Amino acid sequence: MTGLLERYFRLAAHSTSVRTELLAGVTTFLTMAYIVVVNPVILGEAGMPIAAVAAATCLAAGFGSILMGLVSNYPLALAPGMGLNAYFTFTVVKGMGVPWQTALGCVFLSGVAFLLLTLAGVRQLIIRAMPRALFAAVAGGVGLFIAFIGLGAAGVIVAKPGTMVGLGNLTTPTAALSLLGLLLIAALQARRVRGAMLFGILATALTGWAIGLVHFAPGAYQLADLSAAALRLDVPAALNLKGGIGLSLLEIVFVFLFVDLFDNVGTLVAVSKKAGLTAPDGSIPRLNRILVVDSIAMAAGALVGTSPVTSYIESAAGVAAGGRTGLTSVVVGLLFLVTLLFAPLVQAIPAAATAPALILVGGLMMGALAEVDWADPGESIPAFLTVIMIPLSYSIANGLAFGITSHALLKLVRGEARPRDWLVYVLAALCIGRFVYLA
Repeated sequence: MTGLLERYFRLAAHSTSVRTELLAGVTTFLTMAYIVVVNPVILGEAGMPIAAVAAATCLAAGFGSILMGLVSNYPLALAPGMGLNAYFTFTVVKGMGVPWQTALGCVFLSGVAFLLLTLAGVRQLIIRAMPRALFAAVAGGVGLFIAFIGLGAAGVIVAKPGTMVGLGNLTTPTAALSLLGLLLIAALQARRVRGAMLFGILATALTGWAIGLVHFAPGAYQLADLSAAALRLDVPAALNLKGGIGLSLLEIVFVFLFVDLFDNVGTLVAVSKKAGLTAPDGSIPRLNRILVVDSIAMAAGALVGTSPVTSYIESAAGVAAGGRTGLTSVVVGLLFLVTLLFAPLVQAIPAAATAPALILVGGLMMGALAEVDWADPGESIPAFLTVIMIPLSYSIANGLAFGITSHALLKLVRGEARPRDWLVYVLAALCIGRFVYLA
């Protein structure tokens, strides 16, 4: 078996071993296993059955990670994306009034569209056309968005008539327990404990149960409960949003495309650089394979019942532990499939235990903003507008539209417009058309 793994993943050529890859896979899994708890909580706000979403999260992460490892031979793990799940719930389902079954249909259509765009080379064109600063700004804006949602769920930030938002009552059980969880997870992360997020969530939940603030009531479950979200997507309804394939569907696909693309590229660059897997010219070998797997994983995630699947920056933890090949990803995927056995217990995790994870995941995503040259107005203004508009308008789509449009306009004003940037101006025109339509 060791010889087979050596030949398939070319372990010796990457200066690694089966033992090292196994350790790296376990490390990556521990750093991202929190998604099994957090994703069902967010999608549960959309009316989706929590136990079924937990099972779908495990299946989607398992399938996507294993496929990525086998096809691309990169130590890159996949799971339902933070930010994309928030957009799915709070913008598409709750904001636009789209049923979650129809929203899943949109995710599936996005996966198919991404696959076609990848095969046609369009996604690669977008990667070359968009500035890295905007990629970083989207990550930072989504981080603020997720943290804002977490602070609201914790009761730390509440609606206020005079100021729109304000500080909540921190002495309420939910707020107090959430702040305790926030302190605990932050302390574990400061001590560089692997799996800090997951352990913090579980410890906070146990504390809540022990002192009677929350009740342990996961409820009985059967196989039917775990499959309640699988194959429930409604593709025909997605195609008939507002009576036809119109702006609503295009906007949803547009956002899924860009956020997923930015997530993937940012993660790919970070992980491949850390692992020493980039080509001498800075390009990423086998990029097409990675994007194809990403597209397939997104469509598969919709089939089993979850929001878009994407690459996880936590993969860098496995790389730091020595992971250099797809065997690391395969190990992560297998561990997610094993976790499927415990998925129904997610129903017993209170919001006060998951809110701190949302807040700190948002904080971790802010690190991407260091890539922005804040001294250059051509970079900093579009980046700032993107970052600030995502949480304040409660829409990733609005933040993207402001960022792309301002980037294109500033290039024109500075006399830096080039024919090769035609795609940027097409996207900016579409964004302006969207604003006119919404008005």
